[in-house]
Amino acid sequence: MDFNMKKLASDAGIFFTRAVQFTEEKFGQAEKTELDAHFENLLARADSTKNWTEKILRQTEVLLQPNPSARVEEFLYEKLDRKVPSRVTNGELLAQYMAEAASELGPTTPYGKTLIKVAEAEKRLGAAERDFIHTASINFLTPLRNFLEGDWKTISKERRLLQNRRLDLDACKARLKKAKAAEAKATTVPDFQETRPRNYILSASASATLDDTSCPLSWAEWKEEYPGGWRPPCFFLLPLNPSVTRARGCLSLQKDRKLWNDEVDKAEQELRVAQTEFDRQAEVTRLLLEGISSTHVNHLRCLHEFVESQTTYYAQCYRHMLDLQKQLGRFPGTFVGTTEPASPPLSSSSPTTAAATMPVGPSVAGLAPPGEAALRLEEVSPPASGTRKARVLYDYEAADSSELALLADELITVYSLPGMDPDWLIGERGNKKGKVPVTYLELLS
Repeated sequence: MDFNMKKLASDAGIFFTRAVQFTEEKFGQAEKTELDAHFENLLARADSTKNWTEKILRQTEVLLQPNPSARVEEFLYEKLDRKVPSRVTNGELLAQYMAEAASELGPTTPYGKTLIKVAEAEKRLGAAERDFIHTASINFLTPLRNFLEGDWKTISKERRLLQNRRLDLDACKARLKKAKAAEAKATTVPDFQETRPRNYILSASASATLDDTSCPLSWAEWKEEYPGGWRPPCFFLLPLNPSVTRARGCLSLQKDRKLWNDEVDKAEQELRVAQTEFDRQAEVTRLLLEGISSTHVNHLRCLHEFVESQTTYYAQCYRHMLDLQKQLGRFPGTFVGTTEPASPPLSSSSPTTAAATMPVGPSVAGLAPPGEAALRLEEVSPPASGTRKARVLYDYEAADSSELALLADELITVYSLPGMDPDWLIGERGNKKGKVPVTYLELLS
C-alpha cells in the first residue's frame, strides 16, 4: 500500500486551515469573500431547479406506480442494474378475474357474457396503461433522473471545490494581514547596540534565557555573531513566528525585520496563487450554472411529450369504454368486434376546453332492452311540433344502418319520439335519417 505521509500531513493541514477559517466566519471573526449578485442568482436558480425536479420526479413515480412496494422493488432493480420484471397491471388482473368468473359461472348466461365483454375492455385498458407507463418513463422520468444523477452531481462537485478555493483565499488574506501588522510593529521598535564593560553581570532572567538549551549559541558565539553588543532575546520585543523563534533562538532586530519582510512576500505570493485558483474555479462553476437554462429547455420538451402520451392514454381509455357501452347496450347476447368511433378532436382546443366538452356515451340503463325490435326509420315521421336545429360538435361514425353519420359543424334537424332513449335523438339531413347521440350535438334555440 502506497502511503504518502507528506501528502497526508499536507492534506490534514489544509483541512485544518479551512476548518478554522470556516469557524471564524461563522462566528464573525473573519472576513468572507462575497460572490457577485449574478452568481448568487445562478446558485439560487440551480437549487430551485434541483429541489422541484426531485419533487416532480417523486410525484410522477407515484402517479405511474401507486404501489409503494412496487416502487421500492423497481428502485432496487435499477440500482442493481438488472431488468425490472414484467408486472401485470391492475386492469389486466381485473380482466383475468372476470374471465375466470365467467368461465365458472357460465359463459352462455347473460351475466357470463357481460363479464367476458367487460374483461376484454379491461384488458385493453390495462395494455393502454402499460404503454403509457413505458412511454412516460422513457420520455419524462429518465431525463429528470439523468439531470439529478449526472449534471447536478457535477455542479455540486464544482461548487464544493469553489467553496474550498474561497476558504483558501480568505485564509491567505488573513495570513497576509497578520504578517503586515507584525512587520509594521517590528519596524517601529528602535534598534540599539548596547556597550558595556566586560565584567557586566547579567540579570538572572537574562542569564537563564541565554543559558537555556533553546538558544543554540554560546556567549562567545553570540558576541562573535553580534560584535556590536547584545540584546535580550527577540521574542521579548515582538511576536515572532513560533517556528522561527524556536529555530534561531535569539535574533537581532535587523534580522527580525528581514524575516517579516520575507514572510509578507511569501504571503503575497500565496494570495496571488489562491486568487488565481479561485477565479478559475468560479468561472468553471459559472458556466455549469448557466447551463441550467439548457436543462429547462430539455425538461420543457420532455414535459410536452409526457402530456402527449397522457392524452393518448386517456383518449384510448375513452374509446374503449364507449365501445364497451355500445356492446352492452345494442348487442347484449353476442360479442362483436370493436368498432372504434371517431374520437373528439383533442387538438382543436385547449386541454381544459376539450376535457369540459368531452362527450359521454349513452348510459347502459337507458339503452334498448334485449328483444326490443329495431327502429324502422322508414316508418318514422317527424312530429307536428318539437323539431329543432342542432349543430354537430364532433365527427361521428354510424355503428349500423339505424344511425346517422355526422360531420363536425354541420346543421341537422333533430326530434324525439315517445319511449325513445333520452340519450338519443332522430336526426335528419336532407333525405337521410337516423339516430344520433345527444352528447355530440349542440341544440340551438
